Amino acid sequence: MKKLPTIYLSKSIHKEGHQIFIRFDYNTKLITLIKSINGSCWSSSKKSWYLKNTPNNLKAIFSTLKGITEINTEHFPFTKNSESITAPKVLIEKEVPKVYLDLLLRRRYSQNTIKVYMSFFKDFLNYLGEKQLKLVEEKDIRNYQDYLVNTRKISISSQNQAINAIKFYFEKVLHQEKKNYYIERPRKPKLLPNVLSEQQVFSILKVTENYKHKLIISLLYSSGLRISELINLRKQDILIEKKLIFVRHAKGKKDRTTIFAENLKVLFGLYIDNYKPNYWLFEGLNRNKYSTSSIGKIIKKSAFKAGIEQNVTAHMFRHSFATHMLEQGIDLRYIQSLLGHASSKTTEIYTHVSNKSLAKIKSPLDVFLDKNPSI
Repeated sequence: MKKLPTIYLSKSIHKEGHQIFIRFDYNTKLITLIKSINGSCWSSSKKSWYLKNTPNNLKAIFSTLKGITEINTEHFPFTKNSESITAPKVLIEKEVPKVYLDLLLRRRYSQNTIKVYMSFFKDFLNYLGEKQLKLVEEKDIRNYQDYLVNTRKISISSQNQAINAIKFYFEKVLHQEKKNYYIERPRKPKLLPNVLSEQQVFSILKVTENYKHKLIISLLYSSGLRISELINLRKQDILIEKKLIFVRHAKGKKDRTTIFAENLKVLFGLYIDNYKPNYWLFEGLNRNKYSTSSIGKIIKKSAFKAGIEQNVTAHMFRHSFATHMLEQGIDLRYIQSLLGHASSKTTEIYTHVSNKSLAKIKSPLDVFLDKNPSI
């Protein structure tokens, strides 16, 4: 019988617990076998099957799959019992040194960056197995990268985050020179932003009846806000008379102002009167800050009702804001300021998706025929 694709075992923290991850090339028979193991689950974010990291679950994996497929345990160290793997030993997860977290906090990194760095650095420590951190060599970091790319198949942006998490330890915590090790960084593909047409935006707003939901979508589009900036708005940040919004501690820890659409004054008043927010402009349960996941659900529901088939996200409204402003003839420097871009090169990408800018360009065929109408 032909063996099924090789499976790769690894360990990581997921769903606030220690998990065994099972990765392999897509195969329906193998999926059926994995599903037969009690407690197995699929993780959409990790793109992998996983079980709770216990000796019994590890034994179940081997008893179910041994002899049917190759089991690669290169990144899941255990002790062998004689020649066969019958009683694997689950190692205790390593913890990130306290000095690492202390420095992240002292440098006032955002909560999201701290979470990502801690997660990747802990993953790196556990990838090393029994090897001590002080004995880490450049090849260990390279091998970890290969593992992330070839086995975990993580995205380019996630790979860059993993590299930065490791660099932070060696360069910031240990004060080592960058030349002490060299890490190849992946080249990120230059993709054009997804943009909604003006008609699509208005269709979404038209089907959104809830005052709160309509104001959320309206502000994302009319002011070009990031979703993180939106949920951090306070009531006093909306300067109605000046038609401005004060954005606090935006990306790069910078404050800025952006525009507040005059046509939103009535909707804003209706929202305040009906919902009476206390501190945050948009509040969730127990008057806590509104969640990004809730905003995502609002947008997807409204886009579906509007009959828009593409996957609409909060950031698409920001892209649409910039593109439509450019099409109105607004100077790129003003758009850069409103978006809070540090470099004009970031803002220039919208020139590539502006329909009206492209519409001004004549095809050489049209130019030739205009000059030679008799042909």
